[in-house]
Amino acid sequence: MQQLTGADYGSIFMERGNTFSHVAALVIYDPSSAPGGKVRFKDILAHFDRRLHRHPIFRRRLIAAPLGIDRPYWFEDPEIDVEFHIRHIALPHPGDWRQLMIQVARLHARPLDRSRPLWELYVVEGLDGIPGLPPGCFAMVFKFHHASVDGMAFLHLIEALHSAASDRDPPEEAVRTVYADRQPSTLDLAVHTVSHLAGRAVSLAKFSGAILGKVAGIGKEMLVQRLNPEQGTGHDEPIALPAIHRAPVTRFNHEISRHRVVDAVGLPLAAIKALRLKVPGVSINDIFLAVTGGALRKYLALKNELPARSLTALMPISLRTSGKGGGNDVSGVAVSLCSDIADPIDRLKGAHVASRRAIHDADLLGRDTTKKLVDVAPSFIGEFIMRHVLLPQLNTAVSNLRGPEATLYVAGARMMRFYPVSMPADYSGLNHTAVSYGDHLWVGIVACQAMLPDPAVYAQCFRDAFNETLAAAGLPRVDEPAFTNEPATGAAKIPARAATRSPARRKPAPKKSGGPAAT
Repeated sequence: MQQLTGADYGSIFMERGNTFSHVAALVIYDPSSAPGGKVRFKDILAHFDRRLHRHPIFRRRLIAAPLGIDRPYWFEDPEIDVEFHIRHIALPHPGDWRQLMIQVARLHARPLDRSRPLWELYVVEGLDGIPGLPPGCFAMVFKFHHASVDGMAFLHLIEALHSAASDRDPPEEAVRTVYADRQPSTLDLAVHTVSHLAGRAVSLAKFSGAILGKVAGIGKEMLVQRLNPEQGTGHDEPIALPAIHRAPVTRFNHEISRHRVVDAVGLPLAAIKALRLKVPGVSINDIFLAVTGGALRKYLALKNELPARSLTALMPISLRTSGKGGGNDVSGVAVSLCSDIADPIDRLKGAHVASRRAIHDADLLGRDTTKKLVDVAPSFIGEFIMRHVLLPQLNTAVSNLRGPEATLYVAGARMMRFYPVSMPADYSGLNHTAVSYGDHLWVGIVACQAMLPDPAVYAQCFRDAFNETLAAAGLPRVDEPAFTNEPATGAAKIPARAATRSPARRKPAPKKSGGPAAT
């Protein structure tokens, strides 16, 4: 039995109203690589049954502390109810991209059952109406609570659940060793709670002393810099306390509803690398920030809501050296998206400077300072910092993660696409997350439906912002359908006749084999 850290518990106490703290991924597979060219649902169940017992996350559920006076505990059950956690659904005909996005949004809008281990997996078939996909493709939606994994740990877990070869797994030995927890009594929980509260009181005192020492050191260097500017301080950037600026209020900065929308875009890594050569010094993350700023600029201008000041994003910073293990080991900084800059290249250069400055500011007190604070301080302090210090500086979240480098398989089916689906929250109702896999940077966009009622339009703004940046650098644009899984017309440009055609007049599509058939 293990108590949640302060960062892990932050994802629990944030779940209020219509905010749900789970992260997900939409993954699309091609079954033609599997033995026999098809995958059945029972093959998928067998694939995961051989892997789920290897990681305690799949058996962990929450147990509350007595009277709720301390953080809850992870309790490891001896068994996993596979049929509860892994579910099989299908899109209705024609099974197009929009239907898939609506289904993923509905799944993402549902909270996880806290009486069970906090994860779900949905197998989705019926994708034959999505252009660009081979016949018989199927998708899976992986859904985990943020209290159990951060972004890097989530990706490590996804890799561990897949195989590196298209061959089916050999039969596993019948004997498995699983270490489970004994059901704790109320007295056990009370003793653990008193011990942890006393230990954190001591840790809080030590932490406060360390922070005061860092602040004093920064103040001393600032004074030396002011009195002897020619002497310098040995830093690349001038010493200054991190600035706190209130972000401009947009449609995304209100309490969110229960409903979600999802869309996704694929940015070819070859085009991103060519852009980096044209604008030396910028990173993939800088490009992602700048394109997001351009997409928001376009979308809010369409709504006549573009503020004069730049929008600001939460940019997570991983503190991990490895994705192994669960929990949260991540910090974050507020970074300008330079949405007030019209020229795409100037915006990219501005995003580079802004991200560099934000990381420099985080390093002044230590990147892990916030994480340490919420770990040793009472929960209400972390909540106060989140609601009254961090959220007022933000309009959205932008996260970029390095994904799997090798090709991955489930029951022999090859992973083709990997779209992350993260979490919108009150006063930050739009989230952008990108993961590299194969030859693309896959971008998942998730938002409150009331704030982004037309996700396909915003996805098109994202594509256009990327193409405008390429064109400004003298590079060729990326055209559909290579950009994503959409037809050549683009998601935001559906012809009116096709949009209003009666389903009764559609010609039935021929059946295609290869998907995960029910057993």
